[in-house]
Amino acid sequence: MQRFTFLRKMNMPLLILMVNIFIALLGVGLAIPVLPKFILDIGATGKDQGYLVAATGLTQFLFSPFGGKLSDKYGRKIITIAGLGIIMLSQLMFSFASDLWLLYLSRLIGGIGIGILVPANMAYVADVTTIENRGKGMGLLGAAISLGFVIGPGLGGFLAEFGIRVPFFASAFAAGIAMVVSFLFLPETLSKEQQYAARNSKQEKDGMVHDILRSYKVSYFVLLLLVLTMTFGLANFEAIYGLYVSEKYDYTPKDISIILTVGALVGVIIQAVLVDWLLRRFDEIKVINTCFILSAVSMVFVLLSGNFLYMLIMNVFFFLFTSILRPAINTLLSKMAGKEQGFAAGMNNAYSSLGNIIGPSLAGILYDVSYNIPFVFGAFILLGSMVMCVIWNQKARRNSDFVSIMSGQNQSS
Repeated sequence: MQRFTFLRKMNMPLLILMVNIFIALLGVGLAIPVLPKFILDIGATGKDQGYLVAATGLTQFLFSPFGGKLSDKYGRKIITIAGLGIIMLSQLMFSFASDLWLLYLSRLIGGIGIGILVPANMAYVADVTTIENRGKGMGLLGAAISLGFVIGPGLGGFLAEFGIRVPFFASAFAAGIAMVVSFLFLPETLSKEQQYAARNSKQEKDGMVHDILRSYKVSYFVLLLLVLTMTFGLANFEAIYGLYVSEKYDYTPKDISIILTVGALVGVIIQAVLVDWLLRRFDEIKVINTCFILSAVSMVFVLLSGNFLYMLIMNVFFFLFTSILRPAINTLLSKMAGKEQGFAAGMNNAYSSLGNIIGPSLAGILYDVSYNIPFVFGAFILLGSMVMCVIWNQKARRNSDFVSIMSGQNQSS
């Protein structure tokens, strides 16, 4: 009965949040297959393409702490609308840009929009869920994140068939529609009193550097590191996979699009249907450790054969396990954050942004050394994450607050 009550109450807000997150992450991936054409048209270099991909992650990292805190102070709804508006502006700028500096500015502005939107939406889910059903909410939000992040390149390549700038016009239009829908139908979760209290708290004068330093001291810091390493592994894989199979096995863009899209869809379905059951059946730590191991194994197994069906299956496994990882980590992080939902969500997004910056950059450097090294190194990072999680869990379980959280005994914030 509680499960159906949760779904009935959360149906419209959750759907709106999922669409918002999907559109935000979709806009990041749309540019990837189209950037080479833009680069050639304006006479820029391949290095500029790499920097353009990283630009969004940079400002996303810088503004994520502000996104969570601003949503605490002024409400989840207004920050959500602002984030979508900034994303729409970014995509419109990219659509009309003809100079390299405008492309950079567009991507930097887009990162600001994502940086404030994602933590506000994650904090919204934490506001309206209890400890018991938070895994369901985070799983659905994680499904939207994964789908947007992975399906973006494939959709961008498809829309580019109608014109090189069409993907960005479409993304801007979608962000505008989402902004209007959020304004009309998304209820605010924080009362005026809660917003006023947050604006007048001691944290108000603290800046981003303070927030990053503060994150080192919170009880869930290791979970933030796991967000970083998980995102690193996923971004590392996605950034280099297409180049790897096209150069080594002569895969076409269509082949790559099919593999990535199928993997993304499987991950989304699993997140929406299975994650809540997994987190109820097993605790988050067991799910996290298992998925880190299996995602590392599937990443290495990609190197064993170039057969299309085999590659498809390995990609499905990889995206499946990484898709479960995100909501599992987010759920445990949200439980441990208590009343710091905005701050925790902002730090979550900030550390995820770091992974999106470091992963593709390092993957490209390692790929120039050898085709296989990025995959082996990515798997090593994922396995190391599991070891780090095990050590942290053993130490944390000596803390009574952690044991209480894992037992579901504490109150929802």
